[in-house]
Amino acid sequence: MPEESMREAYGKTLVELGKTNPDIVVLDADLCASTMTKYFIQEFPERSFDVGIAEQNMIGIAAGLAASGKIPFASTFAVFAPGRCFDQIRMSIAQSELNVKLVVTHGGLSVGEDGTSHQAIEDLSLICSLPGFTVIVPADAVETAAAVKAAADLDGPCYIRLGRPKLPVVFDDNYRFVPGKAVAMRDGSDAAVIAIGIMVAPALDAAEMLAAEGIKCRVLNMSTLKPVDEAAILKAAETGAVVTAEEHLEHGGLGSTVARILSQKKPVPVEFVAIRDTYASSGKPAELLERFGLTAQDIAAAVRKVIKRKS
Repeated sequence: MPEESMREAYGKTLVELGKTNPDIVVLDADLCASTMTKYFIQEFPERSFDVGIAEQNMIGIAAGLAASGKIPFASTFAVFAPGRCFDQIRMSIAQSELNVKLVVTHGGLSVGEDGTSHQAIEDLSLICSLPGFTVIVPADAVETAAAVKAAADLDGPCYIRLGRPKLPVVFDDNYRFVPGKAVAMRDGSDAAVIAIGIMVAPALDAAEMLAAEGIKCRVLNMSTLKPVDEAAILKAAETGAVVTAEEHLEHGGLGSTVARILSQKKPVPVEFVAIRDTYASSGKPAELLERFGLTAQDIAAAVRKVIKRKS
């Protein structure tokens, strides 16, 4: 599969939106060359605000702009928002129900050599705890562009999590993103893998590996983590075995959400491909993903294990 940058897709989509909607404004915290908001800043300098290394202040300004009728897109690294400015997001955006779009980059372990301090592996649990937020984790550049456009049309706070490296493109240009709806990537009756973000492509690879063993594995892209597609989760559970895959800590993200729904409405065996209760270290992205169990081989192993647990 060809690879493309989700960050590049975000930056270029902002420019498209800016040309058609004069209410869109963009904020950044001295990272525009990394978040790729630089494209919007170059095109619309009068609607761009670089607050410097002051993410908490950026949230307050974004809230003020939203309260004034603008549609602010505020960007930084995932480790800084919600990490550094959780209280400001909670008070100024969530509790006020303001129409702010937080689009963060460099999520998860795949920031690689930047090391532990810059690896956001808790962000989804933090942001999902806030009432009213729509939380989206796109699988590739195509879905990123579609999700950003959809977020601009949604009324209310949104959080979109993007990664640093280029990722395999799993969707074609005909793809249409619908907030709150999972996408069936592959059918199967023996087990289901529910994945988000950079784990969708490995989930598809794992399903292909398992097919060679005679195991039919369904794959779902659950790109909207909140509000989650409960109906799709329950349908996946009809296989009798579910695996979740995410570039995040095991607790508080996709796995916790899926387990909660299944425990209430359709209990089946579940296995989790995620980061266990630990922080990582500096290293090349591929090496870190392998070390912490976030590969296609790990997903395939989890599927084999959960199938053995089927009643």
